[in-house]
Amino acid sequence: MLRKLHGLPGLVAALLLVVLATSGAVLSIVPALERSASIVPAAGELNAAELAGRVLEHYPDTEQISRSLSGEVVVYYSRNGQPGADKVNPLTGEGVAPYQPAAWLRWVKNLHRSFLFDDTGRVLAGILAALMVLICLSGMFLLARRLGGWKSVLRPISGSGSPRIHAELARFAIIGLLLSALTGTYMSAIRFGLLPEGANTEPSFPAQVSGGTPAPADSLSALKSVDVNELRELVFPYPDDPKDVYSLSTTRGSGFIDQSTGELLQYESRSAGNQFQHWMVRLHTGEGLWWLGLILGIAALTVPALSFTGLQIWWKRRSSAVHLGKNAPVDAADVVVLVGSESNSTWGFAKDLKDKLNQAGKKVYCAPMNDLAECYPQASVLFVLTSTYGDGDAPSSASQFMTRLESFKANDGLEFVVLGFGDRQFPKFCQYAQDVDAALCKKGLKQMQPVTRINCGSAQQFREWGESISEHMGISLELTHNPAPAVAFGFKLIERVDYGVAVNAPTTILRFKPVQDNTGFLQRLMVRNRKNLPDFEAGDLLGVAPPGDHAARFYSLASSATDGVLEICVRKQTNGLCSGYLHSLEPGDRIRGFIQKNPGFRPAGGATPIILVGAGAGIGPLAGFIRKNTERNPMYLYWGGRNRQSDFLYQPELGRYLNDQRLTRLNTAFSRSSEQAYVQDAIIADEIALQQLVMKGAQVLVCGGRDMAAGVKQVFESILKPLGLDVETLKTNGRYLEDVY
Repeated sequence: MLRKLHGLPGLVAALLLVVLATSGAVLSIVPALERSASIVPAAGELNAAELAGRVLEHYPDTEQISRSLSGEVVVYYSRNGQPGADKVNPLTGEGVAPYQPAAWLRWVKNLHRSFLFDDTGRVLAGILAALMVLICLSGMFLLARRLGGWKSVLRPISGSGSPRIHAELARFAIIGLLLSALTGTYMSAIRFGLLPEGANTEPSFPAQVSGGTPAPADSLSALKSVDVNELRELVFPYPDDPKDVYSLSTTRGSGFIDQSTGELLQYESRSAGNQFQHWMVRLHTGEGLWWLGLILGIAALTVPALSFTGLQIWWKRRSSAVHLGKNAPVDAADVVVLVGSESNSTWGFAKDLKDKLNQAGKKVYCAPMNDLAECYPQASVLFVLTSTYGDGDAPSSASQFMTRLESFKANDGLEFVVLGFGDRQFPKFCQYAQDVDAALCKKGLKQMQPVTRINCGSAQQFREWGESISEHMGISLELTHNPAPAVAFGFKLIERVDYGVAVNAPTTILRFKPVQDNTGFLQRLMVRNRKNLPDFEAGDLLGVAPPGDHAARFYSLASSATDGVLEICVRKQTNGLCSGYLHSLEPGDRIRGFIQKNPGFRPAGGATPIILVGAGAGIGPLAGFIRKNTERNPMYLYWGGRNRQSDFLYQPELGRYLNDQRLTRLNTAFSRSSEQAYVQDAIIADEIALQQLVMKGAQVLVCGGRDMAAGVKQVFESILKPLGLDVETLKTNGRYLEDVY
């Protein structure tokens, strides 16, 4: 409902809102231009009497002096029987330039106020201002929901493309847009009698005037008491009429002045309602508040971009529904895939899962979570793939799932598995997926495996999840969906360092430089302009497809783009097609590959102690993390290899890192040596020190083979137990991260 309140008004009125905002942005610079061209005396420097006297020296037939809130002073006069108007310098009374409102400015004002259609246009402008209030308020709530609550509205916004641009612009401009919309709505409501106008009793013409000889204007006591910055208008009496009076208007009120005695007559202060209305106009126009006008103008300039990105988001949501192909009948399906998605991105993963299950001979029924049936009589497995919206809420296609689950009847033997999608930076990362998992367990369904959480649509984590499902189901599931197709780059091998040949575990560190090739304008432009690699960090992934095979393999990066090289550490696998291809490369050879971000595997910043755990080639990204630790924060490495003499990977670099204190301590274990130890043994030997680090808030990062990671997890469970903690708790808090293969 909230999304509709935000989106529908914007879709209906997008073009007119752009016109309203653009014209408003143009008008917003007028107060600043007027202020920059005006001479504004300091408070107390000049009073209205002095101003009148100086103006009269240069304009003896002055009829009126007016001063705008921006400080522009205009004198209206008669000369040789012809009326005139000049801008004047208030300090001297001299004319500065003829005063004539610009025709283009009048046109823009009419466009902004009424779309050039008089009262009909004013009504339309008022309705659009009210719609803008609705759009702003609903947008604020949507933004808060997306970022995890009001306390998180200033946190960094994840994602890319139109959704992120829209959210960033909205957060930047929302206060200014809301202020303009509210004040514009108020002014329209006043104009058409929907709200009472601020009452202001105009003073009646004085019944008694002295009628004496007129005194010089600069001697009148009532004018002397008015600071020029408070003056709005001073109308002079008719010449040769001693019974006429000065008419005075200030920011505080209005009245009349006896031209002979200088006495203030029939003065009326502005009412509170009138003052409020006056300030609402100022807040809308920026008149007298030139800096606010510029802020409102900048905010208004975001409306065209917000309209464009909003339309893009709407169109993408409308057109990006994944075509799932033929579904098995509900009653005949042996596997059911239910999807909870807010922006359709989860459907891409669901389609890949469905296609691979079909290839494995399974009859699959795939549908939104809101379409949960009362039962699936033939199904043996229920997959639930769901994102989380905002602060732990259900996405749109799962909003009715929990209600429908109450009447769901599971057949005997039905297992379920929940896969959550989200962003780890949010406090309630994949919270809805966890809620669904708990609800299915409470319903009595058998859990195939604990809920898995995918961070930022990671293709690698999705693939690894598929491998674990394959083991449970006894089928092959090579999941390959990547929500952000990567741009391939050309790389030339410039250096290789070989280890492990003596112990039959050849492992090589490969370092590449980008090269220009015929792969397209985008890469050539990036290499030419950046003169280095595309953006990446240690822990991100390099995707490489070996010749004759279109399926990419992923290798963790051991370097960052700022290092100037792309570095990976690869162990040659028996019959490994891609690892064999990479090991066959010689300096000067070229490959093609692409970068895939892996933000879920990063060390925490600041002084947080970091515990790095790896074995074999898993040391690659860990070495990259240490290399970037230029602030010398506490960092501890536990690493296991086979033989100290033949495959001590990164030994020279680690020695340098210890010497310059980028690495606090190094603990190693070698299985094919006299010690016959594994990395788990090194961890157990340091149990007390590790417990102390964990109590200080340490973060654990594990990289390497799946079996090693399982053993390390088991060891950490025993270390954490006396502290009243477990690995799952650390994972929930982002303090135990894994990159396994």
